[in-house]
Amino acid sequence: MDIQSFYDERTGTLTYVVFDAGSGDALVIDPVLDYDPVGSRIWTESVQKVLDFVADRQLKLHFILETHAHADHLSGAQMIKEQYPDACTAIGARITKVQEIFKAYFDLPEDFPTDGRQFDRLLEDGETVQAGSLSFQVIFTPGHTPACATYRFGDAVFTGDTLFMPDTGTGRCDFPGGSARDLYHSITDRLYTLPDDTRVFVGHDYMKNGRELAFETSIGEQKSRNVQLRADTSEAEFIKFRTENDKTLAAPRLLFQSVQVNIDAGALPEPADNEKRYLKIPISIFRPEPKAEDMALEDVG
Repeated sequence: MDIQSFYDERTGTLTYVVFDAGSGDALVIDPVLDYDPVGSRIWTESVQKVLDFVADRQLKLHFILETHAHADHLSGAQMIKEQYPDACTAIGARITKVQEIFKAYFDLPEDFPTDGRQFDRLLEDGETVQAGSLSFQVIFTPGHTPACATYRFGDAVFTGDTLFMPDTGTGRCDFPGGSARDLYHSITDRLYTLPDDTRVFVGHDYMKNGRELAFETSIGEQKSRNVQLRADTSEAEFIKFRTENDKTLAAPRLLFQSVQVNIDAGALPEPADNEKRYLKIPISIFRPEPKAEDMALEDVG
């Protein structure tokens, strides 16, 4: 089994092609569709690099896997599907919970499905999936979102936003349906119980403190060096840290655009009557806290 990584500098996202050079069987994990929020412009540079690699190697693409409904980039799954219609788009079965949450949040049309049918296949926890000569196990790892899944190929796991490099820590848990407690147990009970030499391929890297790009570590290294959750970190410690830290984080730059597209398996909205496509962006209005002197005047008057 071989692994080829692709790094999107704009969003810090890692896309992976897992393939068997002998048979040509392959899968893509977490492809990126480029998007500029200023002009609401989409282009295909990132996903085209993946397509070129698959074509150059003459690989047979079986699956386009999503580790979760990303909140920081649009999925390039449908762009790949256009070129490889037999490839199966797949995600953890709990995506239905995320669809329900965000259908209400974005006030999506009544007929927007929340049963996951937008994806070709919904993957169940613990199942083993065959992809030609390749096979992988599905491990549900909720916490960052309710629908996060890790994919295990032999001695390698692809963790999406559940685990980052040890010097960066773990995914945030303050999105709707997220849970620091769930993330703690996903990592300690489901990932840290794997053999220490299991290779870990992360979903993002932000080149902490100016270091070079890094995306591969190990379970043993995570357990001993993860700055937010080591093997000896207690549940209470992690929940306290994760909850307090998340309050200081800004929302991802492409949060609203990404989630709307990604819960729909990477499909862009259907054109309106004017043949343009539109995304819905909710407006949050923040008003400053009244000053003490203003409160006093109001009380008097």
